[in-house]
Amino acid sequence: MEDIFQITIILFFSMLATLLSKRLKIPEVVGQMLIGIILAPSVLGLINGGHTIEIMSEIGVILLMFLAGIESDLEVLRKNLKPSILVALSGVIIPIIVFGSVALYSGRTLSTSFFYGIVFAATSVSITVKVLQEYGYLSTKAGNIILGAAVVDDILAILILSVFKSFKNGGGNLIVQFSMEILFFIFLIFVHKFIPKVWKFINKLPIYAKNTSAALIICLGLSLLADKVGMSAVIGSFFAGIAISQTEVSELIEKYVSAIGYVVFIPIFFVSIAISINFDVLVEHPFIVILFTLLAILTKFVPAYYSGKACNLEKNESLLIGTGMVSRGEMSLIVAQIGLSGAIINEDIYSELVIVIILTTLIAPFLIKMVIKKDNTKKYI
Repeated sequence: MEDIFQITIILFFSMLATLLSKRLKIPEVVGQMLIGIILAPSVLGLINGGHTIEIMSEIGVILLMFLAGIESDLEVLRKNLKPSILVALSGVIIPIIVFGSVALYSGRTLSTSFFYGIVFAATSVSITVKVLQEYGYLSTKAGNIILGAAVVDDILAILILSVFKSFKNGGGNLIVQFSMEILFFIFLIFVHKFIPKVWKFINKLPIYAKNTSAALIICLGLSLLADKVGMSAVIGSFFAGIAISQTEVSELIEKYVSAIGYVVFIPIFFVSIAISINFDVLVEHPFIVILFTLLAILTKFVPAYYSGKACNLEKNESLLIGTGMVSRGEMSLIVAQIGLSGAIINEDIYSELVIVIILTTLIAPFLIKMVIKKDNTKKYI
């Protein structure tokens, strides 16, 4: 019953946070994350996580990225492949160089310093997706570039992490890891071509909510497969959404999956982000936390903004892409967790990283909203 109590508390306060966010005119996701901080063990202690909450949170981010995939225009993503790759490359290389150098200068070991860079190279677009959906900007050109860049960004960060872990462990699994990831992307191409044909068969099934059921099976199946080959589950769910978007029933699927996701799983994901936060680090090392938070924002915003300008995008588009790439969220938390479990970093460094990740994740939606407020025309749809 403890898990049911926590779920009830989270859902109730998420509704309250949404209402207050609308009143205060702040992004809803910020309200939900702030509620998470208040409910977490470090403040009120009404929620403390656990296996059930962790699983539901993971399903939440998977569904969120699946819905982002459904809303994406594949043709627009293809057209914006060049700026997406440029934004992603610059957004991975710059954080690794800057954070690696700063951490090394502050006395960290070479491997720990490089790991800092990998943590902040990862982008969590799930927060950005929610804000862009809220303000109707997800389907804009800039929104599609952010989505494309975030996927490439995550792939690059995970590949670098794979190489790093393999070298730490002696390098024996590197070729196997790369082979599995390449095979996974070949399989995604196959799925992309095959899904619309499968739906002709699904439409004939005498099953209630057959389209939504089949879509969820594909979404979760590709998420599991992505995780199995060492990649993020959200990459699998995002590509599942893109594949489903080609079917004639994509709008119906989006409607029902949105109801499932936004009523239960997605609020739990946003609230649970703050559960692991430990404010002792903020008190003990405030300068480092503030410095790393500023660096986390600048090392994503600056390269993404100038990459957009280099691709002849308008100023507002480049600003939106820059702010859209700032959030770290679950991707960086996952990488940090891998570092802790693999003894690459200790608990103090882990808490330090988590604080900075949470702060950048809270700040990012406000930066996005500032840019959107300056451009009410949405002229670059």
